[in-house]
Amino acid sequence: MFHIVLVEPEIPQNTGNIARTCAVTGCELHCVKPLGFDVSEKALRRAGLDYWPLVRFHLHENFEEVMRLYPDARFHFFTTKARTVYTEAKYGAGDFLVFGKETKGLEEELLLAHREECVRIPMLDDCRSLNLSNAVAIAVYEGLRQNGFEGLKAAGELHRLSWET
Repeated sequence: MFHIVLVEPEIPQNTGNIARTCAVTGCELHCVKPLGFDVSEKALRRAGLDYWPLVRFHLHENFEEVMRLYPDARFHFFTTKARTVYTEAKYGAGDFLVFGKETKGLEEELLLAHREECVRIPMLDDCRSLNLSNAVAIAVYEGLRQNGFEGLKAAGELHRLSWET
């Protein structure tokens, strides 16, 4: 459905949670180097990330590579500095949702170059930011909601719970 781009992610547990979100929603995951952790098969297994085989994963040398490989794509840049709230943006299939590293977010020059595509998730003024994996999940599910949860099980398709007879 969407492409999730993590620019220089630092915390493996966050990336693992995001990979799981991608696995259950059909999103592709793009990580932009440098990474703050090892992505070898052994390291991923050790971190308990058994969802990795279900994720379409792409590793990029830099963000310019992402832009070059997908020249016609629509990008949404998530930052605490944007004026537009994430629910005001319109998300379509194949859009790229871009998030920065946990400690600094996205680079200022990238945000300035794409000012109209920047969105934020509202929170209290005296808080720095949400956890990266939570922010990604919020954004993905808003995009899915706007697209009628296309490709996901509808309520009528779910298995009956044991107490429902």
